[in-house]
Amino acid sequence: MAKEKLNMNVIFVGHVDAGKSTIVGRLLFESGAVSEQEMAKLKAEAEKHGKAGFEFAYVMDKYKEERERGVTIDLAYKKIITQKFQITIIDAPGHRDFVKNMITGASQADAAFLVIDTAKGIEPQTTEHLWLLRTMGVKNVAIAMNKMDTVEYKEDKFNKVKEDIGKLFAQVGLQPVDYLAVSGLKGDNILKKSEKTPWYKGPTVLEMFDRFPEPKLPTNLPMRMPCQDVYEITGIGTVPVGKIETGIMKVGQKVKVLPGRTGKGVEGEVKSIEMHHETLTEASAGDNVGINIRGVGKKDIARGDVICDAAQPIPIVEEFIAQVAVINHPTVLAKGYTPVFHIHTAQVPCQFVELIEQIDPKTGEVIKQNPDFLKNGDVAKVRIKPQGHLCLETQKENPFTSRFAVRDAGATVAAGVCIEITKKK
Repeated sequence: MAKEKLNMNVIFVGHVDAGKSTIVGRLLFESGAVSEQEMAKLKAEAEKHGKAGFEFAYVMDKYKEERERGVTIDLAYKKIITQKFQITIIDAPGHRDFVKNMITGASQADAAFLVIDTAKGIEPQTTEHLWLLRTMGVKNVAIAMNKMDTVEYKEDKFNKVKEDIGKLFAQVGLQPVDYLAVSGLKGDNILKKSEKTPWYKGPTVLEMFDRFPEPKLPTNLPMRMPCQDVYEITGIGTVPVGKIETGIMKVGQKVKVLPGRTGKGVEGEVKSIEMHHETLTEASAGDNVGINIRGVGKKDIARGDVICDAAQPIPIVEEFIAQVAVINHPTVLAKGYTPVFHIHTAQVPCQFVELIEQIDPKTGEVIKQNPDFLKNGDVAKVRIKPQGHLCLETQKENPFTSRFAVRDAGATVAAGVCIEITKKK
């Protein structure tokens, strides 16, 4: 079946109670992606749990639970068809311990909605989410100022928060695509323009999707598909699932799973490709797919492995040089520090073996050679040694598989991008 519209992955991020899931649920319901019967069931369930009004949030949560049971493959994602795109919505959790899911989610997103509780304005996680989006290369961010109903739809409240967010974006070096005044719970400016905000001239959430720039698909780069999960499907066998970051995957293509169980890679051949329950002969960068590979069984592949073109495999690195920004370290970061690196869908402990030079984040100039330590807000060039098998490329070779986040004790300590690698012999 031919692809009608270009797929765009949009992530909804924000503080845990900002109302992301409610906006997404409302969107799916009003656009017909979720039926009235399903909605009625969820409403009854929400009331039973004493959470009346939470039924929209349950739309995405219900899928999370199904996903945990492994019933279907692609339910974390729901699609909405707009005038220009087929939108795949990724609902990213907001709790701190969920940031790592957001890291793997954000690396799959073409655009993002940052959801803010207008009554509360900027919250501590808002800054962290913005840095992550920026590091993961998500430049197109729209601000959904939610819960307008709780501030009586007042324009001055909207403008005050808008001004604060503008300042925050300037610090991170991003420019918001637009600011939306919405209420997920009441359905204002989600699918239809609201009469309660006559002063608001901006788009609805649905219209905003089409205002995001068209994703540029990196189909010219070698094929890379970081594995997000592996399922065992009766009648098919082992099915790795994930987003093709770059290149084109075809049925019959010779592939290599790296680092794989052995650390040297496992070879195979693409037997089938499925997306949104449709069987395809090929899929390209940007597609979320489930595939079956001849010669690759359950023990050969796990989350964090990269499925790549056998002729142009991704390197396994001995060590690498990266540019990192320290976002949130409790004290200072020094040589010898060994946190966990989150790279595409992989998690590998890596050691900072050398702090090469400190860089001024605004100008990019070197301020200091071999600094003794780095603190929050510092940007530096560092040498890093993985303590396990790690697949990574340089930003020049493939920006999509060069970005990473550094996590320690449940927080994102730093984020960065690889600029030079030494391959494993």
